[in-house]
Amino acid sequence: MRDPDFTLSAGPTSATFRTLAALGSPITYHYDPAFIDAFRRTEGMVGELLRTSNEIILMQGEAVLGLEAAARSLVQPGTQVLNLVSGVFGKGMGYWLKDFGAELHELEVPYNESVDPGEVERYLDEHPEIELLTVVHSETPSGTLNDCARIGPIARAHGVVTLVDCVSSLGGIPFDADGWQLDVCVAGPQKCLGGPPGMSLMSVSEQAWAVIERNPAAPRASFLSLLDWREKWHAKGQFPYTPSVSDVHGVAAACEQALAEGLDNCIARHAAAAKACRAGVVQMGLQLWPRSEDITADCVTAIAVPAGLEHEQVRDHARRRYGVMLSSGQGAGNLVRIGHMGPTANGLYPEVGLMALGRTLADLGAAVRIGDGLEAALAVTSAQQESSDWQVTREEPRLWWPRGCRTTDSPQVRRRAAGDALSPARA
Repeated sequence: MRDPDFTLSAGPTSATFRTLAALGSPITYHYDPAFIDAFRRTEGMVGELLRTSNEIILMQGEAVLGLEAAARSLVQPGTQVLNLVSGVFGKGMGYWLKDFGAELHELEVPYNESVDPGEVERYLDEHPEIELLTVVHSETPSGTLNDCARIGPIARAHGVVTLVDCVSSLGGIPFDADGWQLDVCVAGPQKCLGGPPGMSLMSVSEQAWAVIERNPAAPRASFLSLLDWREKWHAKGQFPYTPSVSDVHGVAAACEQALAEGLDNCIARHAAAAKACRAGVVQMGLQLWPRSEDITADCVTAIAVPAGLEHEQVRDHARRRYGVMLSSGQGAGNLVRIGHMGPTANGLYPEVGLMALGRTLADLGAAVRIGDGLEAALAVTSAQQESSDWQVTREEPRLWWPRGCRTTDSPQVRRRAAGDALSPARA
């Protein structure tokens, strides 16, 4: 089968020419001074995107590795954990926690809803034994969002450490690790940043390190060890194992582009794409999967499949007939998702997804108002482009080769390398 004309999935998503060129840069010795410089600058950029001054760890494996590493590091048999479940990934974390010996408490809601922070506060008031809270910020399979801006301070006030899955939200949805008082955050570069899917981007607070360092069950001398990264790389400048040189260059390029665009602009661009897509879905006569638009995640639009159809046949038809790759709900329900991530959170990509989905549903016999949906989406896109509330500065696509194995020689990176303040949010 030929490659799709448009990959509008929920990640990995498409990448810019600049990121692809960085992935093809020379593979150097990982202790070459140029690579060490690139690695440390990438750590700094990740911290800026997470809006944190906490310690940054770049683990060499897709974000599920970072999530498991964090959970294993924080949990030992008997640890009292409150797991917030609003979707597939939250439920999966609970299975891990039980396997690691945690005494598991769960607040679970249907997979088209989000967890009420008021309920979290009530539960922590009634269960002072809770030591750790785990939550998924953006439940990508459901297209929903949990309010970590409120949950983080509630947990901190109760002396509870937080582990936050922000894999799909970083770079596309507001996220403020320090401002929201979050302890361990795990993100992925292959979502809103449009980078390669081979790394875990993590931040760890001093409160979390205190828990990890006194945990005898925390991995040591292991690919999953956070302690190895702290004790070897951060303390001595020795990598625990050989990092993926190519992935580091790709992640660095993706981070650079987001910071050059401006993080707030990047977030606004994702919000605009999602708003246009949601408007089109509603006017097309379809139903959004999330219970309300207030809890939708701007990195993806989740759409309930009309009665009588299954998501597999819808996605297969759109891919085969129209060359558009959409995502399933990965077990969240009978739904399909149009992704708005990285380069695809832009221009007419939402309309392309709507056209492919609408025409597919019509081909399969569903009643759908394709024209109405596209008119609504285009009206939102047009209004957003004219708005003075957000203006994105875009570079023309160009091939790019890292000079001397550096990711770039931009003024922004020179300022970061010189140790200037990273952003107003971190000042």
